[in-house]
Order: sequence, then C-alpha cells, then structure tokens
Amino acid sequence: MSMGDGFNFTLSPELEDLRDRSRQVAQQGVADHGVHNDSWINGFSKEFSATLADNGWVGMTWPVEFGGGGRPNIERVIMAEEMIGAGAPIAASWFADRQFGPSLFTYGTPDQQAEYLPDMLAGKTTWGIGMSEPDSGSDLASLKTSAVRSGDIFVVNGQKIWTSGGALADYVYLICRTDATGRPHEGVSELIVPMDLPGIEVRPIRDMVDNTHFCEIFFTDVEVPAENLVGVEGGAFKQTMVQLEHERGGIDRLVSNRPLYELAKAKADTDNPVVRQQIARLEADYHVGRLLVYREVLRQAPKGFSAATKVFCTEHQVRVADFAASVLGPEMTLDSQQSRELCYSPSYKLAGGTSEVMRNILGERVLGLPREPRA
Repeated sequence: MSMGDGFNFTLSPELEDLRDRSRQVAQQGVADHGVHNDSWINGFSKEFSATLADNGWVGMTWPVEFGGGGRPNIERVIMAEEMIGAGAPIAASWFADRQFGPSLFTYGTPDQQAEYLPDMLAGKTTWGIGMSEPDSGSDLASLKTSAVRSGDIFVVNGQKIWTSGGALADYVYLICRTDATGRPHEGVSELIVPMDLPGIEVRPIRDMVDNTHFCEIFFTDVEVPAENLVGVEGGAFKQTMVQLEHERGGIDRLVSNRPLYELAKAKADTDNPVVRQQIARLEADYHVGRLLVYREVLRQAPKGFSAATKVFCTEHQVRVADFAASVLGPEMTLDSQQSRELCYSPSYKLAGGTSEVMRNILGERVLGLPREPRA
C-alpha cells in the first residue's frame, strides 16, 4: 500500500482484489439477510458469520500458531469496511474476532486457547463483554460485580448493563472484582462465563428505536470454574485497557451508517451549492476518518490515540444522520427504518465511551495535560 497522489491511498492489486471480493460477499449477505444499520452490533446472523469464516475473514489477523490467518491488520480493515458499509450482518462473530480472541491468545492458557479459539474462528460462538455496570460505565475502575474464590470455582454476584448481544451470546467475557481491599484499579480480573450456567438472568433493554441488542445481566451465586480465569488474578485492568484500544479505533466507528448516507446522497439536490458543500464535508470526513483508522492499524498513532479516532469518527456518523434528515425530510420520519436510524444516531457518541470521556483520555494520556483538581 502506498500514498498515491499524497492524499489517497493506492492499494496493491492484492488488496484491491480483497476489497472487490469483500464487497461481493457483503452485497450477497445483504441480499440474503437484509441491510442493517450499525451492522457490527445490530446485524446478527451465525449463518453469515460462517460465510466470513469460510473466506478466512474471522481471525484473519490472528497469529498462524493460534489458527489465524497471520494477515496484516490493513486487510481486516478493508474487509470490515465493505461489510459494515454495506450493512451486512457480522455481529455474531465481531466481538470474538475483534477483541476476545486476541485477549485469549495473548493472556489465556493453552487449554483455554485450544477450547475456545477454534469455534471463534469457525464463526460458531458468539461472545459478549460484561464490562459496564449501572454505576460504573465510563469509570470502569469502580465496578462492583464480585467473583469470590472458593476452591476450584469463583462465585460471581452482581449486575452488568449495556452488554451488547448478551441475550444471544454463548459466552460473556466478564470483568469483575476478585479483591476489594486495594486501590480501584487493583483487584480486577477477567473470567470466561458460559451463559448457560445456573444463576444468570438476561434482560434485554429495548431502546427508543426497538433494538434489543443491549442487555442487563444479573449474576446470582454463579459458579464459574477457576480454570476460566484469563491472565493474572487481580491484575487484569491493563488487559481490559488493551481490549478498549481494539474497540475504540476501528472502522466500525466510521461507516456504521454508510448505507443511510448513500441513500441520502443519491436523493440530494446537488444543484444546491449548500448541499454540495455538505456532501463535500462528509466525503472529506470519511477520508480523514479512514486515515485515522489506518494509522491505528498500522501502529503509527500514539498510544491512547484511539480515543481521538473514536471521537472524530462517531461525531461524523451523527453528522451523516443529520444530513440524511435534511435531505430526506418527511420521508425520513415516515419511513420506519430511516426514522430509526435518525433516532439511533446519538448512541454513536455514547457506546464504547462517551465523547466527553474520550476527550479527557486524549488530554490526560496523550497530550499530558494536568487533571483539574477535585472540589
């Protein structure tokens, strides 16, 4: 891959072939399963995840020794941009591919890797992350869900919220507290929790546009085998921060409502200079957002810069929805799918960490600005 004219990436023939093939598969996925706005979280189809796996597109960047493709990160971005940009349903395998597989081959035991990675790679298992809690959303270190060691099990009690795909997940990767005696960032552990264990109750949260992918999960004396501990007991906070780096700087934060943009652009009055300027702004933002994501996957961005990438890309998605509303007008309020996409758009700046929190992270961890003293 090279920088063509200084502003546009020129892809190698192999990467262009990958983009073309990905586009074809994505279009077929939409034809078979429907188009999904925010398809990496709303578009659930294990059948289509199996298709991705058959093409080698689940775990394509994982190391070969763990069953992955060992391919450059840029290839996954190219494939994912076509899938999400078309609205193809990739949610059943997205989280396992993006963060849980990497967590297991980085921190997991050989037995865990042998047990869980093959089914992830085949698109057979769906994973959710048990991270946020009612009083511990952006402040993850304040989480209270406990896992108390009792011989060869952990007894888990507590509540998680905003667990994406929790009602459909085979496993939840649980962030919990195994020691409450130290500082907030200490005593945090990660457990693999099969969702069929006794004592687990899942309550889907129906949002204002009738989505139910977010869930509450209640754990009451859930007995999780101690062998399901991932990494260091009580020392997993840094592991979780690595997961968030995977989560914040991806192409999913840029192209989630691209289908809506393409619809609005096709119907826009391009004789109107104001509309042309709006389109030019959005096209430029797509380009800038793509460059930011490429910097992340090529490891050219400073540590922690994924917070800035997420802010730019998700605020762009809100501008896309606003543009569509201005172009489509009453049509957008009368068409149920389009009106849902408009009402859903504020969530882009909330899920995965609010824009306000991301700006704090950027200021403190990347720019080194001092924290404001607490009153």
